[in-house]
Amino acid sequence: MLTKIRNKKFDEFLKSEDTFRVYKDKRLIFTSCKDRLMPILEYADRYFPYEQGVTVFDRVVGNAAALIQEKIRCSKVFSQLGSENAKHTLDSFGIKYYFLEVVPYIEDDNRQGMCPMEKMSSGKTPEEFYQMLRNNK
Repeated sequence: MLTKIRNKKFDEFLKSEDTFRVYKDKRLIFTSCKDRLMPILEYADRYFPYEQGVTVFDRVVGNAAALIQEKIRCSKVFSQLGSENAKHTLDSFGIKYYFLEVVPYIEDDNRQGMCPMEKMSSGKTPEEFYQMLRNNK
C-alpha cells in the first residue's frame, strides 16, 4: 500500500466530475458519474468476467467497494478516501491501493455512524456480498 503515489490519470480523474473509472492497461473502458456502489455494480454487470487486471479510480473505497473490486479482478485501486476495513480487504486479496486519506470507516450520510454498506459487507466474501446486493436490486 502506498498512500502518496499519484499519477496523471488519477489527477485527471480527481479534476473530473466522474465518480468512477476503469482502465485496462492505458485504455479507459468504463466511466460513471453515479453515486455510491452503483458504478462498480454496473461495471461488474457489463464487463465481468471479460476484463481482468483492471485499474479502478473511485472517489470513496470502503469495505463494500473493496470486496467488489476483488470480484471484478481489479489489480490496482486509486481513491481520494479509503477505510481501514477496505485496506485490510484489499491487502488480503493482494490488490494494490493508493489512498490520499485513510479513515477508520466510511461514515453514513449524516456522519452519525458507519455507512450501511460498510456494515453489511463486514464478514462477507466478495461473492457473498455481490450476490446479496444483486438479490436486493
